[in-house]
Amino acid sequence: MTKLNLSCIAPDWRPLVEVALKQVNPLYLKELEQTDNWLPGSQNIFNAFSLPLAQTRYILLGESPYPRKQSANGFAFWDQAVTCLWSEQGLSKTVNRATSLRNFMKMLLVAHGLLVSNETSQSSIASVPKQGLINTASDLFGNMQKQGILLLNASLVLSEHPVKYDAKAWLGFMQSLLQQTEITCCDIQLILFGKIAELIPRLCPAWEKKSFIAEHPYNISFIKNRTVQDFFQPMNLIYPLIT
Repeated sequence: MTKLNLSCIAPDWRPLVEVALKQVNPLYLKELEQTDNWLPGSQNIFNAFSLPLAQTRYILLGESPYPRKQSANGFAFWDQAVTCLWSEQGLSKTVNRATSLRNFMKMLLVAHGLLVSNETSQSSIASVPKQGLINTASDLFGNMQKQGILLLNASLVLSEHPVKYDAKAWLGFMQSLLQQTEITCCDIQLILFGKIAELIPRLCPAWEKKSFIAEHPYNISFIKNRTVQDFFQPMNLIYPLIT
């Protein structure tokens, strides 16, 4: 039997996660422990909570793990199959194929004045000087964590069952976790992209007024959204951050 790895959870998150897990059907958890045909796998399922609660300023809430073993790593939006961000043509092939990441990178370049919003083609990106910028997806998502962004999926598992099956299984967990976190650290803000924002009023209404909400990054409008640019620009995510 494969046990779900709790050792990666930061000590101050551990009590909250353990209480939230009591809201998950024990038979469902047993099924996860007895099989390995789900993502991101027993060793990675709680990776998002490696960022200490005391350092968490935001919770970026995604939907579910990537549907590929090489991509799913337990962090929302972080495709671990993506390595380099740049190529001579502009963005790397792997970034260019990942619509949400591609648009997120373009938004950051526009926010920092390295591109103009109506000129975000590959050739325009190729002309941007890359000296002094981050180079890899690990750099980008590492910077997010340094800025206190916890990358959490609302459904921690993607299995051979229909997506709604796993999503429903984790609803109680997510509700408990959000309620506990709101009481424990009331200054944390949620970052919600797209339809995931519709879930919050059902789970924990207290978060509604403390949520940054925008369209999902797979929408082209995300690149030009000034509110999004103004939110992320001060974080300097495309520059190396000193720990």
